[in-house]
Amino acid sequence: MKYVVVSGGVISGIGKGVLASSTGMLLKTLGLKVTSIKIDPYMNIDAGTMSPLEHGECFVLDDGGETDLDLGNYERYLGITLSRDHNITTGKIYSHVISRERRGDYLGKTVQIVPHLTNAIQDWIQRVSKIPVDDTGLEPDVCIIELGGTVGDIESAPFVEALRQFQFEVGRENFALIHVSLVPVIHGEQKTKPTQAAIKDLRSLGLIPDMIACRCSEELNRSTIDKIAMFCHVGPEQVVNVHDVNSTYHVPLLLLKQHMIDYLHSRLKLGEVPLTLEDKERGSQLLTNWENMTKNLDDSDDVVKIALVGKYTNLKDSYLSVTKSLEHASMKCRRQLEILWVEASNLEPETQEVDKNKFHDSWNKLSSADGILVPGGFGTRGIEGMILAAKWARESGVPFLGVCLGLQVAAIEFARNVIGRPNSSSTEFLDETLLAPEDQVVIYMPEIDKEHMGGTMRLGLRPTIFQPNSEWSNIRKLYGEVNEVHERHRHRYEINPKIVNDMESRGFIFVGKDETGQRCEIFELKGHPYYVGTQYHPEYTSKVLEPSRPFWGLVAAASGTLGDVIKDINLSEGNENE
Repeated sequence: MKYVVVSGGVISGIGKGVLASSTGMLLKTLGLKVTSIKIDPYMNIDAGTMSPLEHGECFVLDDGGETDLDLGNYERYLGITLSRDHNITTGKIYSHVISRERRGDYLGKTVQIVPHLTNAIQDWIQRVSKIPVDDTGLEPDVCIIELGGTVGDIESAPFVEALRQFQFEVGRENFALIHVSLVPVIHGEQKTKPTQAAIKDLRSLGLIPDMIACRCSEELNRSTIDKIAMFCHVGPEQVVNVHDVNSTYHVPLLLLKQHMIDYLHSRLKLGEVPLTLEDKERGSQLLTNWENMTKNLDDSDDVVKIALVGKYTNLKDSYLSVTKSLEHASMKCRRQLEILWVEASNLEPETQEVDKNKFHDSWNKLSSADGILVPGGFGTRGIEGMILAAKWARESGVPFLGVCLGLQVAAIEFARNVIGRPNSSSTEFLDETLLAPEDQVVIYMPEIDKEHMGGTMRLGLRPTIFQPNSEWSNIRKLYGEVNEVHERHRHRYEINPKIVNDMESRGFIFVGKDETGQRCEIFELKGHPYYVGTQYHPEYTSKVLEPSRPFWGLVAAASGTLGDVIKDINLSEGNENE
């Protein structure tokens, strides 16, 4: 097993996740099987109870693990399926060590950071790195490890020490370190002192960088590269220039041009890893597909405008998987994506009274959009604005996709304005004692724990069965006429089964349900160009080269190409079946 560690210095949020994902993707183009691990040095067990405004999006895996958003990057770039154990947190490690101490596993010894905690980290990495993550079902050849946070922070110290020990445990030819640092441009001059200081700190902790990835707003001058190489004790070929580009999807190709993979191939002796001809061909095809995708992105001139109506729009990382899914779909449709960020509460009449400019600006964005998306979320803020957005899309014939909460608000809107129950709502927003039974469109799932928060939602990969007589459905056609699909969930509330008949009698059809036939998973409005809602989160399974089908449908409908896309999907499925 080969290990590539990606660390960061100077500041957090510097782009380690994209660098790690891009490196892994390039290693896959060689035919190697690649996995990934993210280390998060916070005390939380996982990201499930953290506010999106605190830490960005919570990403959900097949096994129901609620993890850091960077695991989404790895899955999207590498086309792999990770587990909750691929996200290591300080909380998980301490909990693991303490539980062992309570069982007496340490035989009465004094339990310490070194060696017990650091050993636990190393054992965890070695165990998880061997788990198959792709469709081959085989043990990976390379593991990319991203160390979250900033080297030098007290929170990261146990992990840095564990990795220092780990490099000797696995051997030099099996361990490489890429350190990501910032090269700011001040008054037109590229400053190297922050990188020099970061590398000095890193070396003082016992970790020697094999490559230095320099983040900069512009391409590095040759003199800057030479200066960093000289003062950081590396060769110029070990300094990688990661300057700003039009899209993060160009980063792998940027690294490829700078011969990053050639260096890693030599440094880690990757030529000794046994690869079949099929492995190499698969890798070569991946590179070709990626190059074609970026070319389509660069060559597309037509713009598609999607209004994203949410409640966390001031921190766009809260919707990272959603925006990435829109990007994947747009590239597939050969469109330039323009996201119109609409804060849901600004659509509400109350905003008009206090800030007319915000109100009118938000409605101008919504009314000018080619498609409308209402993503998931929790709480009451902005709900009435989301309902108004769903109403606008329904009445105006604008393509609409509602995800999780988005499905629920669309159902509430329909119950209020089509069925004629103006008091319809969700028991998440109003106590069930305040809602008449017929007005409870969305209810708390009976099996869900109301007392504990972490990991108690309906989580992970679950089946959705397309219902009889749903062959007309666009969303079913987008999935390729299959009888069932498997998607990831994260919710506590669901559509009330008792209102289904009334909704369906007016054309609001639940074309997909769970295996019991009771829980509503997908709706589609008959007679509308594209008005779809999913209780699951399709954004969690979208890949760069394989966009999520509901998002693909939204962008295609917004671009006026939905019919062509469905035709192409059916032809492709037919060819595969032949």
